[in-house]
Amino acid sequence: SKMDFSHSSLFGYIEDLQELTIIERPVRRSLKTAEEIEKLTVDEELSDIERAVYLLSSGQDIQGTSVVANLPVLMRQNPAETLRRVLPKIREVLHVAGVEMQLTAAVSFLTVLQEESVSIHTYSHSFLHIILQNLEHRDAGVSNAWLETLLAVIEALPKETVRHEILNPLVSKAQLSQTLQSRLVSCKIMGKVANKFEAHIIKREVLPLVKSLCQDVEYEVRTCMCRQLEHVARGIGTELTKTVVLPELVELARDEGSSVRLAAFETLVNLLDMFDADDRSQTVLPLVKSFCEKSFKADESILVSLSFHLGKLCNGLYGIFTPEQHLRFLEFYKKLSTLGLQQENGHNENQLHLQTLEQEKKYISVRKNCAYNFPAMIVFVDPKNFHLELYSVFFCLCHDPEVPVRYTMAISFFEVAKLLNSDVYTIHKELVTLLQDESLEVLDALVGHLPEILELMTNGGEKNASESKLLSIPDLIPALTTAEQRAATSLKWRTHEKLLQKYACLPHIISSDQIYYRFLHRMLTIILTNNVLPVQKAAARTLCVYLRYNRKQEQRHEVIQKLIEQLGQGKSYWNRLRFLDTCEFIMELFSKSFFCKYFFLPVLELTHDPVANVRMKLCCLLPKVKSTLKIPTDKHLLQQLELCIRKLLCQEKDKDVLTIVKRTVLELDRMEISVDAFQKRFYENDLLDQEKERQEHLLLEMEQLEKEKQKNEGRSTNINEKIFEKKRRDSKTSSVLAKSLNLSISGSSSGTSAGKEEKKSKLVRSQSFSTQVLHPKYSNIDKCPNKSSATGYTSSVPGMGKNCMLSFSDDSFRTHSAGNSGSAAFPSSCSRNLFNSADQKNNGNKESQSRRMSM
Repeated sequence: SKMDFSHSSLFGYIEDLQELTIIERPVRRSLKTAEEIEKLTVDEELSDIERAVYLLSSGQDIQGTSVVANLPVLMRQNPAETLRRVLPKIREVLHVAGVEMQLTAAVSFLTVLQEESVSIHTYSHSFLHIILQNLEHRDAGVSNAWLETLLAVIEALPKETVRHEILNPLVSKAQLSQTLQSRLVSCKIMGKVANKFEAHIIKREVLPLVKSLCQDVEYEVRTCMCRQLEHVARGIGTELTKTVVLPELVELARDEGSSVRLAAFETLVNLLDMFDADDRSQTVLPLVKSFCEKSFKADESILVSLSFHLGKLCNGLYGIFTPEQHLRFLEFYKKLSTLGLQQENGHNENQLHLQTLEQEKKYISVRKNCAYNFPAMIVFVDPKNFHLELYSVFFCLCHDPEVPVRYTMAISFFEVAKLLNSDVYTIHKELVTLLQDESLEVLDALVGHLPEILELMTNGGEKNASESKLLSIPDLIPALTTAEQRAATSLKWRTHEKLLQKYACLPHIISSDQIYYRFLHRMLTIILTNNVLPVQKAAARTLCVYLRYNRKQEQRHEVIQKLIEQLGQGKSYWNRLRFLDTCEFIMELFSKSFFCKYFFLPVLELTHDPVANVRMKLCCLLPKVKSTLKIPTDKHLLQQLELCIRKLLCQEKDKDVLTIVKRTVLELDRMEISVDAFQKRFYENDLLDQEKERQEHLLLEMEQLEKEKQKNEGRSTNINEKIFEKKRRDSKTSSVLAKSLNLSISGSSSGTSAGKEEKKSKLVRSQSFSTQVLHPKYSNIDKCPNKSSATGYTSSVPGMGKNCMLSFSDDSFRTHSAGNSGSAAFPSSCSRNLFNSADQKNNGNKESQSRRMSM
């Protein structure tokens, strides 16, 4: 129902609001009385140390807790006075302190240790006794907090201090006469101390206590000590582990308590690398088999843990498995991966529904653990046998009805694809399925390694995969577009931003036309219509990457024109701000000459923008804009830049903008502009810019060569048809005329073949460039390359035309030289002459071909 804003209704609303304020007034007045405020007031002239002592002595609990929380700050400022005056007061207060102050003190003591405000000797002398006194607090949460602090302190303390202050008193604390809490604390300290001393000290002083705690009457103590046996085993070495720890684990694995058996099983799995083949086959394997058999029958408590450790277990015991045992464990994994999805016979609907309600969460955890272990199981069966042995399990887990299972599969998808290598095409349907998953969590998990997955999918482990791009994944493009649209319509903008960032890999995956028609315009729409700034920036950068590797000049000009008209000259100031962001990405990805040619003047036009924020952002961008200029080529652009800055200084009325303009002017004055000649001070930047410019020229050359190839193919077809017709008509002509005709045809074909060979070599080079255009080696063009390896330059002499000889390590990036020197000379002027000479050769071939055909 719509709200009625008539006079009577509005008057009723006001009365309701007045009633609410009347109700609220007594609450506000009853917060603190004057007497309470007087009690909480502290003299402002007191120093920090004096104030802390005063609050701990006569203040309230909340003030004392504040002082304890501020202890690390006091230790940094004045450690000596804090130890002498504040710490004794804290020790007194903690005897009667509540839970909140105890927890705060444990955290503060740990922070002081981590910040190393005092030496470890001073810390052990001042803080260790307070920690040990509060270790057996009646509240379990407080006791655990102090225990965590103590365990961290043990790592930093010297051995002698640990032995005298902690290990010796531990003997009495671990006795049966002590409380359950005391014995549990002793178990955890045992595990930490075992890594601190040599094996003979552990054998003499620690192992007797370990054995007594493993045989404690309380199952909680046995469970806790069993979990610490792994640390004890790492401390005493392989021999003592076999003679002391393994028998204890075997006994604990048959314990009457299910939690004890579970702890023993997990410790056995974690210690597999410390057992030899005999121990694994004679002791560990029978225990594991019994665990697997009992998990479905009598003891389901171990099922979740067994499914989590199954991958490590199978690969750890791989060498001792017989073929039958290998198959049995594989079938056991398959059964776990579909647990809870198959309805068993012999149950009515009510029993089945009740069982599902009780065990559904456990079964989901088991299947999630199976998804987690899937890469390990591929190693277990060998990737060659994946399709036969594990594909059905992979299909079921990717289509599991529960989101956590599919989420785990999405996370491990890249690992699976790496293991399959050349057989990765077998899982392309599941990739499309996960891309179209109804849960955005699954999509977010998959997108993390999407570029690597798509590269493996499209290459398929083959070197020459450019000819068969997307043949193995026909539904990839619709799946990618659907995923982006679903992320765009959701409220999870971070997933959308991440997706757009990863889509920048597509020029290496699919063709330029597919990107232009299916993705490029979508990125422009997102920049114009989306309301989330990080999403708009991600779309802008990906759009610039698509523009960078677009192979048709007409399409590039169209996109550039739209960017200038719809963003740079857009009605909304928000669009004009995004235009400046886009220009930053263009300066990052493109060469300086490209930016100056298309975007320099449209950027300067925004100095007259009516919105102050746009002018402010432009002023911050001007130093980068100036760095794209080269003298004397761009001298007229430099004059335009200086003119715009003068107008801003003279006409700007906004104070904030004027402040930034003045600061920018000082920065611009300090900047040095690079010149066309090669200079040492701009060495790396010039190399990087020349590489960008060379790739841009190469794209233009590729487009021209492809057009010429299409024309030549069409022309040669027409020529062959005409020759065939002439031969048929002139079949009764004299042999001399036939010979001359054949000679002329062969001469023309040889001439055209020579031209074709040269063009074919260029086209092969251009195609190799297109397939490697976003290879990891070249994709990060924003990073500054090394002088030798990354750029491939072998030698360079600044400022000398022909002496500036350059060569590239990658064949796909080699340029053809006009001469026979085998090296190419840059910068852009040289490259332009180079391409012109190549075009002249092509034109010459065309003319000779036409002359011979006319003859």
